[in-house]
Amino acid sequence: MTWTHFPYFAIVAVLLWMVGAWLAWRDRRKQAVAVTMAGLTVFFAFIVLFWIALERPPLRTMGETRLWYSFFLPLSGLLVYGRWKYKWILTFSTILALVFICVNLLKPEIHSKTLMPALQSPWFAPHVIVYMFAYALLGASAVMALYLLFFKKQQPSKEEFGICDDLVNVGLAFMTIGMLFGALWAKEAWGHYWSWDPKETWAAITWFAYLVYVHYRRIPSHRGRMALWMLLIAFVLLQMCWWGINYLPSAQGSSVHTYSS
Repeated sequence: MTWTHFPYFAIVAVLLWMVGAWLAWRDRRKQAVAVTMAGLTVFFAFIVLFWIALERPPLRTMGETRLWYSFFLPLSGLLVYGRWKYKWILTFSTILALVFICVNLLKPEIHSKTLMPALQSPWFAPHVIVYMFAYALLGASAVMALYLLFFKKQQPSKEEFGICDDLVNVGLAFMTIGMLFGALWAKEAWGHYWSWDPKETWAAITWFAYLVYVHYRRIPSHRGRMALWMLLIAFVLLQMCWWGINYLPSAQGSSVHTYSS
């Protein structure tokens, strides 16, 4: 299995996700869930086969991490739809996944099979995979915040705010686990748990931003719209942590986390 096979799997998966989104709008919930899961199975099959062919986890480059994000976005959309029955979430998650898939088709960023010694740690794969799932859940919370701020005409209900809270709580939990895995990886690879590398610094900033949101929502006199804006700001910080640091002068040649390394 090589990267040249990716378009075939991606096209089938996206078509299934589009059908699932259409079925959701038609109130055919069971069929929407089944078809969306079929698309996820097809896409994950490529990840597994690609992993076997590379003889390493496909997690080394930005292109390879976009592969995981393209998988976790529809998965998080499916979880939100299954739990709260929002029809639009499958459509939106499919569109976002399609954007990342198209970027990968235009810029695959193919690298060799070999991994540098630091990336051969058994903590490397779970660290990145858990983080990608956290990013997808927190991305879904940002989408929900955008919807409540700019598209919903009525005042958001407690249940709708609760959706954001649940997504952030679970996403932050996975982010915390991912940071712990990362610390164990760093200890094995470089001899210390934390070094304030630019990537680590922005990871800490992002973690604290979501933690502030969680605590702010527990203040009895908190303002709902302010909390939603805090979610959007935290998601911007998350983007900086994920790929923005690659363009910082402080990360060039010094950060062990830049994907171009």
